[in-house]
Amino acid sequence: MDQRTLLITLTGPDRPGVTSRLFSVLSGFPVTVADIEQVVIRGRLTLGVLVAYAGGPSTGTGSTLGAMWTAVERVAEDLGLELELSTGSTTKEQRRRGRLSVSVLGATLQPAAIAGIAGRIAAAGANIDRIERLAQWPVTCIELSVSGADPSALRVELAAEAAALHVDVAVQRTGLSRRAKRLVVMDVDSTLIQGEVIELLAGHAGCLEEVARVTEEAMRGELDFAESLRRRVALLEGLPAEVFEQVRQQVVLTPGARTLVRTLKRLDYRFAIVSGGFTQITDSLVDDLGIDYSAANVLEVVDGRLTGRVVGEIVDRPGKARALERFAREAGLPISQTVAIGDGANDLDMIAAAGLGIAFNAKPVVREAADTAVNTPYLDSILYLLGISRDEVEAADAEDGVLTR
Repeated sequence: MDQRTLLITLTGPDRPGVTSRLFSVLSGFPVTVADIEQVVIRGRLTLGVLVAYAGGPSTGTGSTLGAMWTAVERVAEDLGLELELSTGSTTKEQRRRGRLSVSVLGATLQPAAIAGIAGRIAAAGANIDRIERLAQWPVTCIELSVSGADPSALRVELAAEAAALHVDVAVQRTGLSRRAKRLVVMDVDSTLIQGEVIELLAGHAGCLEEVARVTEEAMRGELDFAESLRRRVALLEGLPAEVFEQVRQQVVLTPGARTLVRTLKRLDYRFAIVSGGFTQITDSLVDDLGIDYSAANVLEVVDGRLTGRVVGEIVDRPGKARALERFAREAGLPISQTVAIGDGANDLDMIAAAGLGIAFNAKPVVREAADTAVNTPYLDSILYLLGISRDEVEAADAEDGVLTR
């Protein structure tokens, strides 16, 4: 038997009981609910309901449809809502291929940015099925549900548009792969914290300018990290070990770092830090934030002073990727369920290995290699890429009596 559909769309001022009233009327007719969506923006309601019913001249549906049509019109009139009705068939309705989530972030979102992103999606032959706001402050983030697009091709197209429009865009497959992420592995210097620890140490040693120059060369990928680390650490020779406590007091977390860690830990994520810096500093971050796993270099100290050498294996670019794999094994998770976040060339291997690689305020070489880039100064913006909204974060913080951010 042919199945017919009626799409009912109500728009207007929201009030309690609209949905209940509509479905109470529909319950008096031989229909089934095929789909429903509702959104309220600034007190204005849009409610769409798709009902299915048996078609064909022998079923007497003409009079049934007419009666239902009249009943729904009466509901709309009583509630002061605008009504649109359209009929169709269910026989050819199919979900389009390639379900994707496109996240758009910016300090502000201008109409031109939305137009540009939407235009690229349309040009790719894809369709925007749904748009939802995930955050309004301190950045704005909207999420578009897109169907009918190849993710790799769309990512390239939207990256070019995003750069021109000065917004961040992330393209991810929807479904279980996105929701299954359970381990976040993060770089420390210039990612979890602001600035570079070795430069803070160098400030106490009087060699900041030289160390900063070598650091920048290494971050751009112009200098082997292990060699650059040895050169910089050698300049710290003779510093008293008491300097570590002074530097710990100087360390400043990136805005949103506590919110990111706290929120993901609520959701049973494991959290790890992996650093080309030093355990003498990162160990305090582990204790402060409740980090599950960590890896960093160890500065040698003899007779209360730094020797200018590193003890043991250096945590370099390959070492960070090995640490990610080790943390995943210890957590009992496949690599596909990991997220890696970093900003420098030293993070490239772990970003490539993770299920989702994120470049955070990163150098160009890292932005080009990562799955997505975030260029806002707020680390908790990464929550939106995982589908977690600002409202959900604030509600959870309010329940626990935590001051957000």
